[in-house]
Amino acid sequence: MADVKLVHVWKEFDGVVAVKDMTLEVKDGEFMILLGPSGCGKTTTLRMIAGLEEPTRGQIYIGDQLVADPQKGIFVPPKDRDIAMVFQSYALYPHMTVYDNIAFPLKLRKVPKNEIDQRVKEVAELLGLTELLKRKPRELSGGQRQRVALGRAIIRKPKVFLMDEPLSNLDAKLRVKMRAELKKLQRQLGVTTIYVTHDQVEAMTMGDRIAVINHGILQQVGTPEDVYDKPANTFVAGFIGTPPMNFMEATISEEGFADFGDFRLKLLPEQIGVLREGNLIGRDVIFGIRPEDIYDAMFAQVKVPGENMVRATVEIIENLGSEKIVHLRVGDVTFLGSFRAESKVKEGQEVDVVFDMRKIHIFKKDSGEAVL
Repeated sequence: MADVKLVHVWKEFDGVVAVKDMTLEVKDGEFMILLGPSGCGKTTTLRMIAGLEEPTRGQIYIGDQLVADPQKGIFVPPKDRDIAMVFQSYALYPHMTVYDNIAFPLKLRKVPKNEIDQRVKEVAELLGLTELLKRKPRELSGGQRQRVALGRAIIRKPKVFLMDEPLSNLDAKLRVKMRAELKKLQRQLGVTTIYVTHDQVEAMTMGDRIAVINHGILQQVGTPEDVYDKPANTFVAGFIGTPPMNFMEATISEEGFADFGDFRLKLLPEQIGVLREGNLIGRDVIFGIRPEDIYDAMFAQVKVPGENMVRATVEIIENLGSEKIVHLRVGDVTFLGSFRAESKVKEGQEVDVVFDMRKIHIFKKDSGEAVL
């Protein structure tokens, strides 16, 4: 087992910065998610940890070993880093059986045949592949192939697992099942795991911590609860959560309201104090609130009439069975509310909606940095 450290790591391709000044520490035995949109630098970061790319500058450590430092001329090749990678494509050998695919890394290392046999059977049992050991990859489902790819990585007993979107080729139902299996497996093995995904549901359900990346820059590192409840900026707030957070331009008034022009909401005393300290009274800000914190007043858990209740027009309703995603408008301001399934709202009607002011977020308008 080993921790992994990146210290001021940069990666440039022909003058284009793919990863910018990345400093990140992954604890021993931790399941760390690298999360961000396509092209944000998460896979490049993973490839540098693996040794498939060389950093332009900075240091990378696996355990106590410095594996990359261009300034010192240090670059340890992938085979000497004691890591195992699982890719989006399973990369199984089509002419080999499941048994031989899993055993392959040990055969390369000239491990004795009886030890290989024992370890293949142990891994197969762990992954539910015992009945499939004689089959070829073409005879397997997508989920079974993914488990074989995992088996091939596990059998080496590496210090670190690196996974690059390993579930993205699976259908939605199987992805949910494999998410749970992967997390359980990682807990059993206790191996430090770094997992790349653009799927925030995967990140929230699997990770001990999430590193959110955008344009090659680390935006925030924290537990799933941290990045959801206390996003560092508007990018993190908008990227995490389904449906995404509502963002509305507002002015913070002297009387302690968030003023949207067509309506206003009363801020809590402690919120006004923070905004006053930040010199934001009288300033324009970005007001954020998640759809699940806007209720149909008929079912509201928080009622303060005139303070946080607004009459809105229902434009569109997305019925998801367990809830309704309701598109609402007040004047020129539009936002989403997540209403309970029992809500009787109809498209085109006016409805009283309640904002849970305990759950709001305030961001600086210029930088998008969270203030509240």
